[in-house]
Amino acid sequence: MSDTIQNDRFNEEKSVYTVRGTDAPDLEAGVAAIRNVLKTLPARPGVYRMQDARGDVLYVGKARALKNRVSNYTQVARLPKRLSRMVAQTRSMTIVTTNSEAEALLLEAQLIKRYRPPYNVLLRDDKSFPFILLREDHAFPRIQKHRGARRAKGQYFGPFASAGSVTRTLNALQKLFLLRSCTDSFFANRDRPCLLYQIKRCSAPCVGRIDEADYAELVDDSKAFLTGKSTQVQKKLGEAMSAAAEAMDYELAAVYRDRLRALTFIQGSQAINAEGVADADVFALDCKAGTVCIQAFFIRGGQNWGHRAFFPAHTADVPEPEVLASFLMQFYEEVPPPRLVLVGGEPAEAELLAQALGERAGRKVQIKVPQRGEQRKLMEQARRNAREALDRRLAESTTQGRIFQEMADLFELEGPPDRIEVYDNSHIMGTNMVGAMIVAGPEGFRKGSYRKFNIKRPETAPGDDFAMMREVLERRFARLEKEDPERRSGEWPDLLLIDGGKGQLGAVCEVLEEMGVQDVPVVGISKGPDRNAGREHFHLPGGREAMLPPNSPLLFHLQRLRDEAHRFAIGAHRTKRAANFTKSPLDDVPGIGPARKKALLMHFGTARAVRAASLEDLERAPGVSRAMARAIHDHFHAGG
Repeated sequence: MSDTIQNDRFNEEKSVYTVRGTDAPDLEAGVAAIRNVLKTLPARPGVYRMQDARGDVLYVGKARALKNRVSNYTQVARLPKRLSRMVAQTRSMTIVTTNSEAEALLLEAQLIKRYRPPYNVLLRDDKSFPFILLREDHAFPRIQKHRGARRAKGQYFGPFASAGSVTRTLNALQKLFLLRSCTDSFFANRDRPCLLYQIKRCSAPCVGRIDEADYAELVDDSKAFLTGKSTQVQKKLGEAMSAAAEAMDYELAAVYRDRLRALTFIQGSQAINAEGVADADVFALDCKAGTVCIQAFFIRGGQNWGHRAFFPAHTADVPEPEVLASFLMQFYEEVPPPRLVLVGGEPAEAELLAQALGERAGRKVQIKVPQRGEQRKLMEQARRNAREALDRRLAESTTQGRIFQEMADLFELEGPPDRIEVYDNSHIMGTNMVGAMIVAGPEGFRKGSYRKFNIKRPETAPGDDFAMMREVLERRFARLEKEDPERRSGEWPDLLLIDGGKGQLGAVCEVLEEMGVQDVPVVGISKGPDRNAGREHFHLPGGREAMLPPNSPLLFHLQRLRDEAHRFAIGAHRTKRAANFTKSPLDDVPGIGPARKKALLMHFGTARAVRAASLEDLERAPGVSRAMARAIHDHFHAGG
């Protein structure tokens, strides 16, 4: 079975019954909508989606028999408060039947990831995990870090807990096996070894310092190491070093010695003892004060490939076995499961979960609660890490809560803000103008909500920061008013922070007033007279100003927000500027693709020469028809 379930494998029967009237929660209306859907439900496995009056997904669930499972929601007295609130908001349902309950479980995880419903347990950290890719599409395979879809031909080793874990492993592999990490184009254009060869991190196959057979042997050794056969590699290197020493080839012996040292360093730097465990993921759950932490260890080939703590959302009133089961299905939506998954407690429907994961992996997957031996010790270590990570999280939340309350008091907000939007602009002498918006909340930066705005209105004068800020805010709030006029999506900000003083603040307040947005607080942040950090002035509407003590935690937090917006704006500006460096006037000519553009440049020499060419000269260029020559000539000579 493939990693993702194809849509055409399922028969989607949309049973939507709209209840006219108020959108307010109404338990009787919700039960009536569910009963209407029940009339058409088959006793087959499948997935159901609860939807509110706007069609937004509230909950995704799966069932062995849809009719039996959905009928439970009509027995309101037996439902927990969380599900009662959900039923009160339900106005329609969407049903998808599947061939088996395992398929339903896989589809449920897909839909939860797509819709992120408010009544499902959610895996908050949806960043993709990094892998090590050993490519197989070149005579001298390249080793590299990889994220995202696995389309390139080669072997993937992972997942790793973080980019840092991959980088450290790649550095060690370069020292140990001397595999190339350069791109194919860089490889093809070398006429002498690069610096990596000089510092003994590459064998320089680009210039023939190693032949294909010897390089293939290095590749095989690296595969053996990454699949847990490090002892075999160590023995081989030791024998080769001894043989070189006996032959009095001491320079070669020194090379093998350095590689042995690198291997020994890797083996000794494993913070987690995974002896007796080949390929496994380890998950331990801890819960305190309504917050759940799941600590994950990634063991591959008997080596620790990092660990990470997760804090799933929407876990209140949800039993721990259900939290763990939902987490595992969402986690393995993107990551291939290993043969063994060790858990601290049995998840809900463990057998079905193992069956579904096995279908995803195309082989048997075992979910096991370790009882003794090395696996039990590994689980105890994971539990200890989960407890410590949860304690740190709760301590940070307490501190963050105090900071946000102090922010609400300082800026006279109705309460601690849940969504803060920070705006900044970036340009050089009015060129490549970009506006940027970052979003933050009590849990930290929400990088998935960041937005950049290419300044494109002709009336916005180059370098006019006030006009740039005006354009950015007009576009942002016009879209909010169009997509969410009732402010139910959580996308409306509770506070706007503007990197600037009274001028920028006035421009923003004017925009909001013109658009009829009068209840979004706005604060401008400007540096002091000497532009020193720590002497920031906070400008509020009405001409009020505030300052904070230089050692105030709130000041540090606001500086961090402002600096993050500055970083994001500068990064967007640099990206746009770099793209313009390589942009050609020919890119704007309709019908000119890369091949034809190359032919024109080869014929005329420069884009300026193409622009100045007569119609007759263009018609004589190779690969350019008379109609295309006329189109090019008219594009550059629109005035005749």
